[in-house]
Amino acid sequence: MNANARRARVVWNGQVHDAMEAFDNPGQGLLQLDSGLRLRQGDVQWLPPLRPVARPRTILALGLNYADHAKELAFKPPTEPLAFLKGEGSLIGHDAHTLRPAGVAFMHYECELAVVVGRTARRVRPEDALDFVGGYTVANDYAIRDFLENWYRPNLRVKNRDTCTPLGPWFVPAAAVPDPQALALRTTVNGTVTQQGHTRDMIFGVADLIAHFSGFMTLEPGDLILTGTPDGVVNVQPGDVVVTEIEGIGALRNTLVDRLSANPTAHHPAQP
Repeated sequence: MNANARRARVVWNGQVHDAMEAFDNPGQGLLQLDSGLRLRQGDVQWLPPLRPVARPRTILALGLNYADHAKELAFKPPTEPLAFLKGEGSLIGHDAHTLRPAGVAFMHYECELAVVVGRTARRVRPEDALDFVGGYTVANDYAIRDFLENWYRPNLRVKNRDTCTPLGPWFVPAAAVPDPQALALRTTVNGTVTQQGHTRDMIFGVADLIAHFSGFMTLEPGDLILTGTPDGVVNVQPGDVVVTEIEGIGALRNTLVDRLSANPTAHHPAQP
């Protein structure tokens, strides 16, 4: 087994499986279950890749962590990390459906590098912080601006909604990402590029964030840090297919809908 292989968590034949990209044939659309069985990626239901590390006890999400995005929204960049909490119930997997509620005027995607904590971190120094990363994945942290009270204090209806945080498709081990501040990001809506950015433009990089948060709270294996998005967010509508992609991490595909199917596999929320 390739220790640096991109990992996934999927449902196939009614059961949850750990899997990885077929390491001898990357990019060819094949998955290998831990049992050894190989499947086409389109034949499985994707879940958020919360393991093999652990399920998150805490999900921290950053606001205004790219200077260009702060400027886009006419706000001054923050002088310390601006964070809010999310619940695991908001997470869904790759190729899933996100509900755009009826009557809202502005809902937008946010392509974000998601950091998965690998071991207990408490009062970590910035120079040591990347040693506490288990791996990375892609997040799409949808926001509904209609309910926004204050950009410095996003309320629950803006960010912590069921189906509004797609995550995946892959968990990429930290060893396969030597520098998390050297990754290009982009978003497409229905195949058109609408957002481009680079993690080097974060105001607070991954190491700084781990050091900051671990200075006053304990981070546990599986905890998630969603590191913010660059500028280029646009309003999306039911039927739009949004792909948030990060270099070396993966391309997370998601479809907006105006109602959720009674069939849970249509939107497949996080599962244990």
